[in-house]
Amino acid sequence: MATAGKVIKCKAAVAWEAGKPLSMEEVEVAPPQAMEVRVKILYTALCHTDVYFWEAKGQTPVFPRILGHEAGGIVESVGEGVTELVPGDHVLPVFTGECKECAHCMSEESNLCDLLRINVDRGVMISDGQPRFTIDGKPIFHFLGTSTFSEYTVIHVGCVAKIDPEAPLDKVCLLSCGISTGLGATLNVAKPKKGMVVAIFGLGAVGLAAMEGARMSGASRIIGVDLNPAKHEQAKKFGCTDFVNPKDHTKPVQEVIVEMTDGGVDRAVECTGNADAMISAFECVHDGWGVAVLVGVAHKEAVFKTHPMNFL
Repeated sequence: MATAGKVIKCKAAVAWEAGKPLSMEEVEVAPPQAMEVRVKILYTALCHTDVYFWEAKGQTPVFPRILGHEAGGIVESVGEGVTELVPGDHVLPVFTGECKECAHCMSEESNLCDLLRINVDRGVMISDGQPRFTIDGKPIFHFLGTSTFSEYTVIHVGCVAKIDPEAPLDKVCLLSCGISTGLGATLNVAKPKKGMVVAIFGLGAVGLAAMEGARMSGASRIIGVDLNPAKHEQAKKFGCTDFVNPKDHTKPVQEVIVEMTDGGVDRAVECTGNADAMISAFECVHDGWGVAVLVGVAHKEAVFKTHPMNFL
């Protein structure tokens, strides 16, 4: 493309301070360096994780910053060493990347790449420790290596997934985070067997995707847990057979679920980031074989408390 190798000026939503409204700014986006691609973002979704780190109530504040990580776009140009992508490819940014060489990437048990695992405090590119965004020469930091709240962004090639150009980017951008996170948590980590009972904590986009994974697995009963009763009707479309609102009960919700399932659920998937919900998800699984998968990102000072006997 005509812009390859040149700085691109474009619009981006910049977070200058924690909790302050994002500001639409003209930013300069540098060309991609080695093993990087520059992507024209066509659609970006809003994930609650963006809000969480914008508020910066429980994390190290990194500002000014361009947030965003759930998106779809087209490769504008590629840096040195990039062979798997070419300009014009349709792609989704992926905040948990793959170098394809480390022990984690070579293992079937993990996707926590040594090079490209989630690092919420890093606001620069790995290759040279510098951001690719500036405003009048002032550095603007990245978020999760993706920063999709910009018309153009630079991403490590290991954090970009090529997709079929026929796929509608305004829809499949949700696969960039929410859908794949929830669905994968159930299918690839919880791995419920047909006929099992599954509880899903938090019925947002991630939770509903996790619920869909339970439905696809053939769960005999799917219990949705949420503080918002309006979520029940929507959850039914994803296989929800029972709905529990913790506010409707005087006892802890895990005790309610253990009673209604005669000993606990086979699998629980927590999708809220709330430490109390994480504890409830763990304590509501059946002894002996129950598995709880914690998907949400907790406050950095949160503490997970449970009695050691629960592990036995």
